[in-house]
Amino acid sequence: MFRLTDVVKHLLIINVLVFIADQIVGLDFLALYYPTSPNFQPFQVVSHFFMHGDLTHLLFNMFSLFMFGRFLEELWGPKKFLLFYIFCALGGAFLHTAANFYEIYSLEQAVMAFQAAPSHSAYFDFFNNHEEIKQIMTAYGADQYKEIAQSLKNNLGEAPQMSSAFIQNLAQGYNQGIASIPMVGASGAIFGLLLGFGLMFPEMEFFPIPFKAKIFVPILMIIELSLGMNATAGDNIAHFAHIGGALFGMILLLLWRKTGDLD
Repeated sequence: MFRLTDVVKHLLIINVLVFIADQIVGLDFLALYYPTSPNFQPFQVVSHFFMHGDLTHLLFNMFSLFMFGRFLEELWGPKKFLLFYIFCALGGAFLHTAANFYEIYSLEQAVMAFQAAPSHSAYFDFFNNHEEIKQIMTAYGADQYKEIAQSLKNNLGEAPQMSSAFIQNLAQGYNQGIASIPMVGASGAIFGLLLGFGLMFPEMEFFPIPFKAKIFVPILMIIELSLGMNATAGDNIAHFAHIGGALFGMILLLLWRKTGDLD
């Protein structure tokens, strides 16, 4: 029951070796950066899912790889399993990057909308409609934006230029921060494996959780989607990478089923 299959074994070895090397010499250049970051390199699209942020991150992903990956590899064979693993990992990277793009784009559009029609209400709407900016202002104090808002309320002649520059600088700083935060980990691939396991072995229970896979997997996906849609300040988990891995896993499984390649 606990036979270690070949691809799973080699993935475990590679991930552990990369983690040890990262702790010794530092391998930050292997992490995935946003495409506009000066640290971005194309090979990071693949290299990042052999990296892990800390020992807990590594142990959770490798435990999940061992627990669920070996069943799928035995079912599909090594080549098909490895294709599924990599495809899910790439899907996680894609959706994570797409979510960052949307966040950056929406802030840029909000700045442009304010600049086109500056007003006291529009100024506060900018902060109230962007939770991440509200969290920044709460963390660092809101004195500056309150002063500009009061000036804007009293004098719409000069204050719009003041508030426009402040909003633009704040949004640019936040967006640059997003672009500078790297993503690491095999979690996209792991969530793809979880989804695949849930579909291929729906009646099997998740050790040590006494729920069948067909119940536990949907609940986990709903939780991840909710966490991704309602991310809070300080949440450094790439929830959309998890969702992306599961989504791409579903796409590949549907494709295999359509072509008759799904066992």
